[in-house]
Amino acid sequence: MRRIAALAIALLALTGAPLAAQVVTVTETVEVTYEVVGDDAVADEGAVAEGGSARFVAAAPAQMPRGVASFGPFRVLDPTRAALVAATDEASPAAFQAMLRAYPGISLIEMIECPGTYDDRANLQVGRMIHARGIATHVPPGGSVRSGAVELFLAGKTRVADPGAEFAVHSWADEDGREAKDYAADAPENRAYIAYYEEMGMPEGEARAFYAMTNSVPNASAKWFGAAEMGHWVTLN
Repeated sequence: MRRIAALAIALLALTGAPLAAQVVTVTETVEVTYEVVGDDAVADEGAVAEGGSARFVAAAPAQMPRGVASFGPFRVLDPTRAALVAATDEASPAAFQAMLRAYPGISLIEMIECPGTYDDRANLQVGRMIHARGIATHVPPGGSVRSGAVELFLAGKTRVADPGAEFAVHSWADEDGREAKDYAADAPENRAYIAYYEEMGMPEGEARAFYAMTNSVPNASAKWFGAAEMGHWVTLN
C-alpha cells in the first residue's frame, strides 16, 4: 500500500529502501498544486527521501482545502481538524509533532488527497503517533486514500469513510523487484506490516487477512474499492 501524487508517475528506481517500495502508475498526467499558508514548507512531491521507500498510486487531484497553516503534508483546517493532502516522507513525523505542538486540540484528520509515502518507516511512525494521540480519521466523499496512506487511515481511534470515498492498495516491491509473495509469510519484511495492523487494533487473523488482500494485486497494478468494501475488512465507525 504505497503511492505518489502529482505529475503522471513513472516507476521510481529505489535504492537502500528501509522496508519495501511500491509504485503504481496511471496513464493520465495530473499536476497538483496548492498554496502553503503556514511557515512549514510542504515536501516536494517530485523527490524521494534519501534512504526511504516510495509507495504511491496516482490519481486525479482532489479539491484542496486552504486551511490556516501547513505542516509537511498536513494542512490545519481549524483548531480541532487537520487534513492530509499529500504524500508523507522522512520529515513527516517531525512535521506532525510540530503541528500538534502548535495545535494541541487536533482530534480529527480529514484524508483528502493521500497518495502514499516516500518513506515507509516514517509513514508507520506517523500512524503510531496518530493512534497514540487518539486522533480520528475520516475520508469524506471524494477523498482518496491510496497505498501507504491506508496505514494512516487505519491508525484512527475511530475511522469513518463516507460514501464516495475511495481506497487503493497493491503489493509492495523492494529495490530488487521482489514483492511480498517472494518472502516467507513470517519474514521480517512481511511481519512489519502485520505487527503494525495489530498495533492498530486488528486481531492477528484479521491483520493477516487484510495484509493478504493488499498484496493480492501486483505492484504494477492496484485494487480500487470504496467505503463499503473497506468496511468488510476493518471496523468503521
